[in-house]
Amino acid sequence: MSMIWVCGVDEAGRGPLVGAVVAGAVVLDPNNPIEGLKDSKKLTAARREYLYEQIMEKAKAWGIGEASPLEIDQMNILQATMLAMRRAVEDLTTRLGDWPSRALIDGNRCPELPIAAEAIIQGDAKEPAISAASILAKVTRDRQMQALHERHPEYGFAQHRGYPTQAHFAALKQYGACSEHRRSFSPVRRVLEALAD
Repeated sequence: MSMIWVCGVDEAGRGPLVGAVVAGAVVLDPNNPIEGLKDSKKLTAARREYLYEQIMEKAKAWGIGEASPLEIDQMNILQATMLAMRRAVEDLTTRLGDWPSRALIDGNRCPELPIAAEAIIQGDAKEPAISAASILAKVTRDRQMQALHERHPEYGFAQHRGYPTQAHFAALKQYGACSEHRRSFSPVRRVLEALAD
């Protein structure tokens, strides 16, 4: 009798103007519960880091997938998000040793997967496995933004994480776009067009 494993899937980084969109997938272990899982946006950065380590240690399996800025520009953010989610589930599958029985996806649509999948709006607040996936995705992406900040400190990525803030717009105007900026996003495109004129 094979076990029924349900994986939660969520993403981080749909809204920013820079960097990859990152997805997490997690199968929790009912015999090794993790206290305090909730939507990553409602947790402090320190709490997310702590829970990230707990998930890595205690989850039955986890996976991370991403789609690059280039892929986002080529296909659009929605399709790239679906791709990142599929890659996260594939990554989880290599660690689990098999496909999970089904996937619970945060949001209103599911990536193409060879297993049953259900989209749950605000799933990160309702399903602990989706909460865990949201924490993995958010911490991974925040670490990527920190690394990008160290390469390009002039943009202030450590502060705004690549989101469209006044400070980010000002830096874009002053310095143009870096290689990690999503050129298909209108604020970036507008700046590049203005600089080309």
